[in-house]
Amino acid sequence: MNVQSNAPLFRDPLYDGAADPTVIYNEKEKNWWMLYTQRRPNLPTAGVSSAYGCRIGVAVSDDGGEYWYYRGTLDLEFEFGHNTFWAPEVIYANGLYHMYVTYIRGIHSKWKGDSRILYYTSKDIMNWKLEGPVEIPSERAIDACIFPLPDHKYRMWYKDERLGSHIVAADSDDLHQWSIVGEAITDCASEGPNVFEFQGKYYMIVDCWDGFGVYQSEDLIHWIRQPENILRNPGKRPFDGSIGLHGDVVVSKGRAYIFYFTHPNRTSDFLRRYEGMDHIDIPVSMNVTAIQVAELVIRNGFLVCDRDQDFVLDL
Repeated sequence: MNVQSNAPLFRDPLYDGAADPTVIYNEKEKNWWMLYTQRRPNLPTAGVSSAYGCRIGVAVSDDGGEYWYYRGTLDLEFEFGHNTFWAPEVIYANGLYHMYVTYIRGIHSKWKGDSRILYYTSKDIMNWKLEGPVEIPSERAIDACIFPLPDHKYRMWYKDERLGSHIVAADSDDLHQWSIVGEAITDCASEGPNVFEFQGKYYMIVDCWDGFGVYQSEDLIHWIRQPENILRNPGKRPFDGSIGLHGDVVVSKGRAYIFYFTHPNRTSDFLRRYEGMDHIDIPVSMNVTAIQVAELVIRNGFLVCDRDQDFVLDL
């Protein structure tokens, strides 16, 4: 498919607030699933609270990524109330799907609430069993990312808001018990880490609210940052005219694709006007989101992305 003509890739049909996508192949159904934070910006009282009370939405593609349709939401509640689920990370290992999702109790009207990362398992991506919270010594841990290490262990990277919003690493033998390794990315505050392997090197992207910072590594331990962020300049495609936010990279058939979300109505003038506000008086249209996809390529040794470039998405 010509992706330029199919932008945006997906919009949530209920609330128009799809964010924080993660994309994975469903081995049972033989199709691709996109799990995302289902924000609710089109509610009459939308403000900061529209980013809370989120369920995890599901969109599915039966044709390798050309067309995505809404399937519903995951049932992850385990205690009383209407609670908040953000930023799912899903991997497939040992015959099971493993999900790490940020959890906050209740719905908040300001950027508050203690957060923790919950661990679920599933055989089909539809029905999930809560295995318990990830034991992290912080009440403000969010945005888990998991990647296997060469020694058959697994490493988790997550944002710790108690440590200046740095990215912290933890290791596990069994995907359940984790031990803290230490801070991995400290040169800037960021969130939404995503780690992948492409053309013989490891990469980490982080959402630093000025596009994505990009880091390279030979060993998944030592990271070197590229000079330029990607997806920091507005694109020309429909609903792609703002910075790229909280993404997931899928490497398929030797090519790499970044799935990310935008606030398409947030112009530079908007950002200057509302910077630092809790969105109380922000128009509903400014909180609308859209999911986009673009191809990543290596050029002169650096990972780059031209969001306006036509390409064929073939998962």
